[in-house]
Amino acid sequence: MTTPIFVFTNNKGGVGKSTSAANVAFGITRTLRHMGVPTPRVLLVDTDGQAHATLITTGRKDFDEKNSLHAVLMADERELVATLHHSLVQSHWDEGLHVLPGSSWLDETERRLVSVSGAPFRLARALEPIRSFYHAIVIDTRPSYTLMTQMAVLAGTEAIIPIEPRYLEGMSLNEAMREIATIRDGWRFNDIRIGGILLTKVDKRIRGHQQSVEVLQNHETLGQLICGVIPANEEISYAHANHMSVLEYNPKATASKAYAKVAIALTQRMNAQGGQ
Repeated sequence: MTTPIFVFTNNKGGVGKSTSAANVAFGITRTLRHMGVPTPRVLLVDTDGQAHATLITTGRKDFDEKNSLHAVLMADERELVATLHHSLVQSHWDEGLHVLPGSSWLDETERRLVSVSGAPFRLARALEPIRSFYHAIVIDTRPSYTLMTQMAVLAGTEAIIPIEPRYLEGMSLNEAMREIATIRDGWRFNDIRIGGILLTKVDKRIRGHQQSVEVLQNHETLGQLICGVIPANEEISYAHANHMSVLEYNPKATASKAYAKVAIALTQRMNAQGGQ
């Protein structure tokens, strides 16, 4: 079975992308354990310079040019494996969830690599030595399709697009899908597909939200891509403040139940594809 790589991406910020990537990665780890998988392991890769996913899953924001994704992407082939092992950290959420941390140095990474031949493939090639060690890899991206996000898309097998149920967000959904297709078809390095649309921060008390969700659900093509509906829930903010997964902070919260369903569905799909 080839390890699936889920890329959480949208060129719009504030849609819950990092929150979703982190909680789904944790959810997959937990689901694998509940299914009886021995030593379940999931890797979360943070390609966003704001490193929000790193902070909430490790409780740290002190990663630098020597022990973060920056170091891995800048390493030459001889140093790559050693740099990876030096940079990988265990999340305090779960011993099976590992993190390749992001840092503010990722802006410098892009500046240095933007004109380097083969730069868009660096993340894919960096993950290759450790890919088989994990049952799944989840990549969080920045809210723009710059070089760092191109690297993530070219490393992935499935793109998950988190999106808020608003009209302008519908426009960003189309833009995200076009960008993913453009990167994939332009470089012809992989065959990443749209693995799901994740509706986030849904407040059913707001008429516009409910209408947007219904329109998307009834769409002939896009409706079939919806992989989850995450309700707006203040428990997520409380969980973040405590550097915890909302699934652990309050398992009964509506957002916890929704993220758990997404993680279970993705894990089941992984297993079904692996058995083909």
